[in-house]
Amino acid sequence: MIDSVAVLADIHGVLPVLDAVLALPEVRAADAIVVCGDHAAGPQPTEVLDRLASLDNVVLVRGNADRDLVAMARGEYPANEEAYPVDAWAAAQLAPEHVALLADLPHPVILDVRGFGPVAFCHGTPRDDNEVVLVDTRLERWAEAFAGLPDEVRTVVCGHTHMPFTRLADRRLVINPGSIGMPYGRPGGHYALLRDGAVTLATAEIDVAAAIAAVVADSAFPDRAAWADEYLNARASDTDAIAAFGPRDGRRSV
Repeated sequence: MIDSVAVLADIHGVLPVLDAVLALPEVRAADAIVVCGDHAAGPQPTEVLDRLASLDNVVLVRGNADRDLVAMARGEYPANEEAYPVDAWAAAQLAPEHVALLADLPHPVILDVRGFGPVAFCHGTPRDDNEVVLVDTRLERWAEAFAGLPDEVRTVVCGHTHMPFTRLADRRLVINPGSIGMPYGRPGGHYALLRDGAVTLATAEIDVAAAIAAVVADSAFPDRAAWADEYLNARASDTDAIAAFGPRDGRRSV
């Protein structure tokens, strides 16, 4: 039984924001740190993986981008699919131990958390790390996504869409902590705390200019300055993101 969990997601290879969140007293005090996928697909892939591997209380969950990096690094990525430039670059930076770490990640992970019981930690949904569900996804879609879960799992924590929310879906509590490295809506390192049966969604305020400068100084990705400016400044709003992701959750057009 775990007393408290700090949940992060979608680091996307951004070390300064990850470090800012890891330095928070409430995150340091958590019994476990669960990271819900997409760890390294970004401008500082090896640095982020090394930092995560150095933590003695971390649980890493596989994301769709983690699968893609492994496939790229092993020459198994489909030739007819175009990779994001930063993903292809990140895959080429990985050492064999990084590839092995990502290849061995589980999805989903179920942990027993005090006040919640068994909690499923996933990336997209428990059944598919690339499935899109949003705060306004219809209940029928949630029922489909959760159909394979044991009845005793009443809390699901997901990532993938980079926007924090909590909601009930037919009596199951659903939590998305938001993104560390590619936030939509507002800048900062977004995370969640599960403790004593309560959920806290929180944001580590960061010096965005300093974080961008650190990425530019420490990464060799050719387009790192433009990438960091776009994502660390959260130039895509939550409205933009929901409009882009919405068609992928199976919603009907009006």
